[in-house]
Amino acid sequence: MKLPLLNIDGSKSNSIEISDKLIKLKVNYKLIKYVIDWQLNHAKPRVAKTKQRNEIRGSTKKIVAQKGGGGARHASRKAPLFVGGGVAHGPKGSSYKIKKINKKVRKLALAQTLSKKNLDKNLHILADVKNEIKKTKEFNAFLEKNNLSNVLIISDNDTLKNINKSARNIKNIKLIKDEGANIYDIFKYKKVIITSSSAKKIQERILNEKN
Repeated sequence: MKLPLLNIDGSKSNSIEISDKLIKLKVNYKLIKYVIDWQLNHAKPRVAKTKQRNEIRGSTKKIVAQKGGGGARHASRKAPLFVGGGVAHGPKGSSYKIKKINKKVRKLALAQTLSKKNLDKNLHILADVKNEIKKTKEFNAFLEKNNLSNVLIISDNDTLKNINKSARNIKNIKLIKDEGANIYDIFKYKKVIITSSSAKKIQERILNEKN
């Protein structure tokens, strides 16, 4: 599928060919939500932790006789029933239930997310910026001319260096490198701009089964 190329200076440019396997897929929202949950779980792992019964230090000696005392049977002071014992069903730290997702599944979810943006006409391709743009006013004029707001910019290294100074102070704009393209950020921002070099790299990464 061909998508038009945007230029910072407003000049007309040729279109770019993007594979249908990247931007024209049927969207599986359950799959995308599953990967977003995985991403958020890894972004902020659980840190709260309480000691389980087997982690409490102390004697394992039986504290009262099994029978004859008239009370309940108890085996250890480490039981959650006693003060100073383990905590039942408490938080278990960051190593508990860490989800693992196959790399192919993550690639498919990323491609479907880009397809969703393209379907909503919120995906745009920007021609690589060769010259540095120092003024915020100039980059903001480009956004206003193309009716772009609340934008995630996925950029190659060279373009990122050239537009970073002019774009970083604009409200609701986020710049990330192409290797950091992720589903959460793509869904968080309404519009997505990908530089032409980054689009090719992402396409190669997703369609290459060896990676």
